[in-house]
Amino acid sequence: MATATHLHSNDVRDHILATGQRIMAAKGFSAVGLNEILKDAGVPKGSFYHYFGSKEAFGADILARYFEDYLAELDSTLHLPGLNMAQRLMKYWQVWRESQSFSDCQGKCLAVKLGAEVADLSDSMRLTLKSGTAGIIGRLAEALEKGIVEGSLTLDDEPARVAESLYQLWVGASVMVKIVRTTEPFDSALRMTQKIIHIAA
Repeated sequence: MATATHLHSNDVRDHILATGQRIMAAKGFSAVGLNEILKDAGVPKGSFYHYFGSKEAFGADILARYFEDYLAELDSTLHLPGLNMAQRLMKYWQVWRESQSFSDCQGKCLAVKLGAEVADLSDSMRLTLKSGTAGIIGRLAEALEKGIVEGSLTLDDEPARVAESLYQLWVGASVMVKIVRTTEPFDSALRMTQKIIHIAA
């Protein structure tokens, strides 16, 4: 069991969030009680309510933290040196496939794990999901546009619409991977992605 006794007070909040994110990524939001999270984190309930007004607020903060980290990783991928933008985009989907293919295809994406569940439970969590996914789609659209300008790819539609469609394709594939317990949906998504993004020879 982890413990927060060694942490400074300004680190306790992050420790609780990290613990909650790890557990909810495996079990979902509704199936996890605060007592389980706090026991695992080694934090008393009073400390929890010092930082979070409710489980719902906690969930929204977990999602916000998740998307902040996700977007930072996406930015790093889209700025990898020595690659053109088409290659960086394909690297992004390769990383997606790898990060969602472990633990019996359960993966670690909170947008996939919690999206359908919490969107019906909490408007604050739904809006956090909406903002986070919009950030991802926006970055993908910018990358596609840069790829067109540099000549590494071409599209049959506007970058913003293509980015939205591709993100939805991969989220759907991630859900199907959970259902069928194989990575074939990712193989199909990759083939479709390569048809949508015409990579220059």
